Amino acid sequence: MSPSRKRAAVCGLREKFAVSERRACKIVNQPRSSQRYELQPRDDEPKLAARMRELACRRPRFGYRRIAALLRAEAWRASDTRVFRLWRREGLKVPQKKRKHRRLGRSENGCHRRRAERKDHVWCWDFVFDRTTSGSMLKWLSIVDEYTRECLALKVDRSITSEDVIDSLAELFAMRGVPQCIRSDNGPEFIAQAIRRWLAQVDVEALYIEPGSPWENGYAESFHSRVRDEFLALEIFDNLGSARELTAAWKQDYNHHRPHGSLGYRSPAQFAAACAASAPAAPALQQHTLRDDQEVSFPQPVPS
Repeated sequence: MSPSRKRAAVCGLREKFAVSERRACKIVNQPRSSQRYELQPRDDEPKLAARMRELACRRPRFGYRRIAALLRAEAWRASDTRVFRLWRREGLKVPQKKRKHRRLGRSENGCHRRRAERKDHVWCWDFVFDRTTSGSMLKWLSIVDEYTRECLALKVDRSITSEDVIDSLAELFAMRGVPQCIRSDNGPEFIAQAIRRWLAQVDVEALYIEPGSPWENGYAESFHSRVRDEFLALEIFDNLGSARELTAAWKQDYNHHRPHGSLGYRSPAQFAAACAASAPAAPALQQHTLRDDQEVSFPQPVPS
């Protein structure tokens, strides 16, 4: 117990039990000289506190020990203990360091404003996380075609860097073609300069949504809700190998067999095939005169 707390305990005993100071000091093991000592503030303390505040404002990342060293260099009688007491009394503290973030996104890039108009017009991508039975982290990269709702890629690994993202995109571009736009949030993997330069080289527009607005990347969020509800919540991953095997099977089932409500309860692969079948017919229709009772319609996704 500190001397100040002992002093307060002695006063409390005397008031409550009406005992002498000698007896109260003996009970709490407090010397009577310490009990009767009255702290005399030094004359230079207000000036020292004012100078300490000035140094703290000038150097906000310095703690009380560095401030005390600066004060002693200026010939102040400033031990670490004394400066710490004044530091606490003045309410000073080192402000929490905040990491700077690049704000590249804006609401104009949200899925409610920049809608996909055809297959391979807008892709979206994002990450989802889970763990193995041993507690190791697993990270999935998903890439979805917003128009056909196809899951183009669902890659799982321990960690996925911006270089891994570029490799996945390059492989996907070689197999499927290059989209016009790709939508994402402002995650560090997506706003990395390497990815932005690479997308600019292949003439793909990066649509970064407003920070803190996940609903603007709604197709990716909707897909991830299905991944969590229908896959991650039901499967147990013993290791990375089993996670990759189960992920490939689920992706195949999602694209080719799972009915999608926004596509008229067709699978994404069925809807994409219908889009591909109807695309070449458009120029030929212009060469023929349609009957008055003949209607031409193209498959369109139902808004989610």
